[in-house]
Amino acid sequence: MRIAHLADLHLGYRAYHRVNQRGMNVREADVAEAFRQAVARVIELRPDLVLVAGDVFHTVRPSNTAIADAFRQFSLMADRLPGVPIVVIAGNHDTPRSADTGNILNLFREIDGVRVVCDECRTLKLEELETSVWCEPHVASFTEDPPRREPDPSARHNLMMLHGILVGPRGAEKLTYISEYGGANIDESSIRWPEWDYIALGHHHSCQEIERNAWYAGGLERTSTNIWAEKEEKGFLVYDTEARQAEFHAVETRTMVDLPKISAREMTPAELDEAILRAVSRVEDGLRGKIVRLLAFDVPRGVVRELNHKRIRDWKAEAVHFHLDVRPPEIRRRAGSGAPVRRQTLREQVGGFLEHRWEIQDRRVERPRLVELGTRYVDRTTEEG
Repeated sequence: MRIAHLADLHLGYRAYHRVNQRGMNVREADVAEAFRQAVARVIELRPDLVLVAGDVFHTVRPSNTAIADAFRQFSLMADRLPGVPIVVIAGNHDTPRSADTGNILNLFREIDGVRVVCDECRTLKLEELETSVWCEPHVASFTEDPPRREPDPSARHNLMMLHGILVGPRGAEKLTYISEYGGANIDESSIRWPEWDYIALGHHHSCQEIERNAWYAGGLERTSTNIWAEKEEKGFLVYDTEARQAEFHAVETRTMVDLPKISAREMTPAELDEAILRAVSRVEDGLRGKIVRLLAFDVPRGVVRELNHKRIRDWKAEAVHFHLDVRPPEIRRRAGSGAPVRRQTLREQVGGFLEHRWEIQDRRVERPRLVELGTRYVDRTTEEG
């Protein structure tokens, strides 16, 4: 059986206050276009089953435009793939905090062939495929006691679909950065990996193999809190349960350029201006239509004031988004005695807080492991800069 696995569509995502010719936010249009590409490609590939592992929308109350476009695309996929089930679960971005609010994903139940699970764990039996799909939306994973995830012994194929972040040795090794916060923690020890033909994961925005039969599909566009950590191609997976192999299918996305960092230590304003100009000039085909960042560190406030801000404003006008990320020098303070005292780094502050001040309420959390993960994430964030 061939399974198309999509996740983290984030339709309705907006950023940068730029609009296109139709008056639509440019980034919202980018995300919608990526989904249209993915739907067209899935239709060409003609899988036996389509799984969408959460975060269809970026907010629980998306715009009318985002809702209408999503409905059209799911309807198109269902129409062009007759008899192919489309199974969708809710992610953290799809799930309202109040249960009586209602989930917008329920709208897609009006489309023949689309099945939606929003509020609780549920096993969907797809008789035509001799397949059972364990569906675990965000809210069902967000509990102190993990659900009993058990395959169906009567099914030929047993699949699992989850939305959350894996906690355990696999997650620590494979998920090299946190792309999204607010997701449920999923204890790896509660998953009996070999008993499932495929485990479709959502929430992490980069395509990542966890086990041979378990993958994060990644997002279709860069919509996380730190898009600069999402340097890889975006797209979706098709998994073959017989061959036990996954194939990645990329979609075109907005060009993103993260320029090499500049160390401005002891630079004059004129020298830093020249270094910035050289860096920006290296962007192939110019800034137009691109998302660009340039990080300059060790820049005193007085130097920032004297930079060529008119030229920087021109770059911001030309690009979809140009971010000159200027970081000040590290601060050193002196104690009352006059002896130099180094200010604690962010890593040291986080480690100390987690080790001595954080009140652990979940008995499953081990403090040494908590401190290790917290400081590691700070290190990675600093490196990604």
